[in-house]
Amino acid sequence: MSSTSTAEPKKARSGAVTVPVATPGALAPDVNLPESLGYRVKKRLLGTPLVNDQLHGEKLSNPVALGVLAPDCVSSSAYGTEQMLTQLVPYFGTVGFILVMPVTGVILGLLLLLTLCYRDVVRHYTKAGGAYVVARENFGQKVAQIAAVALLIDYIVTVAVQIAAGTDAIASWMTFTFHVNIDSWKIYVSVFVIILLCFGNLRGIREAGRSFAVPAYFYIAAAGVTVLVGLVRLATTGLPQAPSLHDQAGGALPLGSYTGTLLQVTAVLWILKGFANGGSSLTGLEAISNGVSVFKKPAGRNAAKTMIWMSTALGSLVLGISILAWQLKTNPYSSGNPTVLAQITKITWGGHGFGFVMLTLVQLATALILYTGGNTSFNGFPFLTSFVAEDNFLPRQFLVRGHRLAFSNGIVVLTILSLALLIGTGGNLTSLVALYAIGVFTGFVMASAGLFKYHWTRNEPHRWWKLFVAGSACVMSFAVVVIFATVKFTEGAWMVVIVFPPAVFGLIQLNKRYRREAEALAKAPASAELPTRTQTSVMVLVDSVDLAVIKTLRYARSLRPTEVRAVHLMVDNLYAEQLRNQWDASQAADIPLEVIEVPDRRIRRAAMELAARETAEGYEVTVLLPRRTYSPIVGRLLHDRTADRLAEVLSTLPHVVATIVPFDVVEAIEELEQAEKGHKPKAREGDAAAGKPRSTKKMLLDAECTDIPDPGHGVPVPVSPISSVQWRQRAAVEGRIRSVAVSPVKGSPALEAELYDASGGITLVFYGRRSIPGIEPGAIMRVEGMVGEMEGHLAMANPTYKLLPREHGDDE
Repeated sequence: MSSTSTAEPKKARSGAVTVPVATPGALAPDVNLPESLGYRVKKRLLGTPLVNDQLHGEKLSNPVALGVLAPDCVSSSAYGTEQMLTQLVPYFGTVGFILVMPVTGVILGLLLLLTLCYRDVVRHYTKAGGAYVVARENFGQKVAQIAAVALLIDYIVTVAVQIAAGTDAIASWMTFTFHVNIDSWKIYVSVFVIILLCFGNLRGIREAGRSFAVPAYFYIAAAGVTVLVGLVRLATTGLPQAPSLHDQAGGALPLGSYTGTLLQVTAVLWILKGFANGGSSLTGLEAISNGVSVFKKPAGRNAAKTMIWMSTALGSLVLGISILAWQLKTNPYSSGNPTVLAQITKITWGGHGFGFVMLTLVQLATALILYTGGNTSFNGFPFLTSFVAEDNFLPRQFLVRGHRLAFSNGIVVLTILSLALLIGTGGNLTSLVALYAIGVFTGFVMASAGLFKYHWTRNEPHRWWKLFVAGSACVMSFAVVVIFATVKFTEGAWMVVIVFPPAVFGLIQLNKRYRREAEALAKAPASAELPTRTQTSVMVLVDSVDLAVIKTLRYARSLRPTEVRAVHLMVDNLYAEQLRNQWDASQAADIPLEVIEVPDRRIRRAAMELAARETAEGYEVTVLLPRRTYSPIVGRLLHDRTADRLAEVLSTLPHVVATIVPFDVVEAIEELEQAEKGHKPKAREGDAAAGKPRSTKKMLLDAECTDIPDPGHGVPVPVSPISSVQWRQRAAVEGRIRSVAVSPVKGSPALEAELYDASGGITLVFYGRRSIPGIEPGAIMRVEGMVGEMEGHLAMANPTYKLLPREHGDDE
C-alpha cells in the first residue's frame, strides 16, 4: 500500500452487510448468495433466524420457575387417581373406591421420599441434566446411559400421555356441556396439538417463557378450589354419587364382583396394578432437577424450595381428588371420557349457571396444563439428547442448533416418536400409562443411587440421614420398576422392557464407534508417514465439455502441478468420439484429452487403477471431479452422484486426493433465462466482469495516518456510522466484531479484527499482538482512532477501544 496513492477514494466495507444482532451471519459485502426456496419457506414459517447471543435466557424467580417447571408434575394429578380406579374398580367393584385411599397413601409416601431425595440432588447438581448428570458424575458415562435411555423414553411417553389426557379433558367438557361425544375425533385433536407444539418449539418457544407459568397457576387455583369446595360440602351438606355407578351404559368400566380376601394372589396382583398406574402421579417430579440452571442464584437453594412447593401442590391435589373419587364413586370410563376430575367438578358445582362456568374453567385449566406439561418434554428431550451427543453416545446431529437456536433435530425426532406412540395406542390414556412408569422410575433409581454414592464418598454434616433418604428412594423406586415390569408386562410394559437393553447397548456401541474414529484420525496412517513427493499430477475426469469442466480445468491450472491431464473413461466408443471432437473445438484444447477404455463399465475400478499407476511413477496425485449441482428434488430424480462415489473410493489410495469441484447449474439456468429475456446477466463472484480487483492480503496500514494531529485536542469524538468515516480523519465507531485473525506485518504479528455496524465494516489492526482479551467474534465494542487503509479498505491502527455489553447477554 502506498501512502500517497489517492487515485481512488478509500471506502469502508459497505453493502449488504447488516451487523446488529437481529441479522446474524452477515456475508461479506461483495458476495451475493441468493436464498434457496427451502430457506425462504423456513424463514416465513419460523421467523427470522436468531443469533447466538440470544441463547441465554433470563434467570427465573421461584414463583415463575414453579409455574414454568411444574406443569408436567402437577398436571399428573388430573389423571393419577383415575388410573388407579381403572385397575381397582373392574375387579373389586365398590371396594375398589375404598382401596384407592391406601394406594394413594403409599404413593404420597413415595412422593415425600423422592422429594427429599431430589431436593438434595438440586442442591449439589446445579446444571441442567438431572438423573443423567448425577449418574454420569458418579458412575461414569457408560452406566449413565441407563439414565439416558430411561429419560428419553420418559420424555417420549410424556408427550403422548399429557396430550391424550388434555384431549380427554376437552372431550369431557364437550360431553357435559353440549352432550356431544368427540371420542372418534380425539386422536386427530391430539395429533394436531403435538404438531402445533413441534412447530412452536421450532420457532423458538423457550421453557423460560413467563407465559408458561400461567396454566400451572390457573390449574392449581381452579382444581384446588374445586377440591376444597367439594371436601367442605362433603363434610357438611353431602354430595350425590356419580350417576355412572347406577347406569353403566355409555362406556363406564363395569364394576367387579370380587368378595374374597385381599391377601389372595389375584387380589394382591390387582392392587399392585392399581399402584403401578397410580405411580404415573409422580411423573415430572424430576423436571426441576432437569431445569435447575434457570433459577436465580443461589440456584440450588432456590430449586430446593421450589421442589417443596411443587410436591405440596401435587400431593394436596392427588389426596383431595382421591378422597372425592372414593366418596362420590366416580367410575372411570374405558374411553377416558368423561374423566374422574370432570365428574367431580360437575357434582361439586352443579351443571347450570355458575356450575357451568366452573366446569368450563376447570376443564380448560386442565387441558392447558396438560398440554403445557407435554411441551416440557419438547424442552427437556432436545437438551438431554444434546448432552448425550456431547458425550458421543448419540449422533452429533443432536448438537446442532437450528434456525431459531432450538435443537431442531431433537424436536423433530421427539415429534415423530411421540406421534407413532400416540397413534399406535389409539390415544388411549390407560394404554399409554402402561408404558410410563418404567422409564420414570428408572430415572429415579439412577438419580438416587448416584446421590447415595455422592454422600458415601464424602464426610459431611447429616451424612447418615442423607444416605438413608437416597438409599430408601433408590430401593423403593427399584421396587416400583420391578412391580410395574411384572404386573404390566402383558399390557404394554413389555415394549419398554424389550427396548431398554438394546437401546443402552446401542448407545454404548455408538460411543465406541466415535472413539475408534477419533483414534483413527488422531494417529497418522502408514501412508502419511511416507516422504512427500516433489512431483504432482492433477487429473481431471471428463464426461462432457461444458462450463463445469472448464471451471475444473481452470482450477487445475491454478494448482501449478507438474502435469495436468484430462481423462475420459470410455464406456461408449461413439460417445467418446463425439466428446473428442467437441474437446478439440473447445477452449480446453490446449490440454489433450486422453480416452481410456473401460470394457467392463466399472468406472470406479478404472479410476482407481489410473490413479494407482500415476502414484507408482512417483507422483502425488490430485483427481478433480466436476460435479453439477442442481435443485435438491430435480438433482435426486434426474442425475446420479457419480462424482461422490468416485471420490469415496479414490480417497482410500495412498498419495491420492480426490476433490469435487461443484458447478451451480441452477444459477446458470437463471442466467440463461435472463439473457434470453434481454437482461444483463449477473456477474459471478471472482469474474473480471464484476469489476472487483483482487487485493494483496499483506498490505500495510497507511504509515502517515498516525502522524496527523488529533483535531479534537483530547475531546471524545462522537460515534459515527462506519460508512461515513473518511480516510485520514479521526473517527469513533461502534459495532460488532465479525472475525479475528493473526497476520504477520513486517515480520511481527498483528491482530486483525473486522468491525461492522448496520452501514458497513472497517478493519482494526493491533500491532505486536496475537490475542487481546475480549476481542473475539461476536464482541460489541466502541473504537476511536485515525482512519487509514488496508487491502483497499479503510482500517484503524491500534485504536483505543471499549468493550460494550452484548445485547442478549446472560445475567450471571
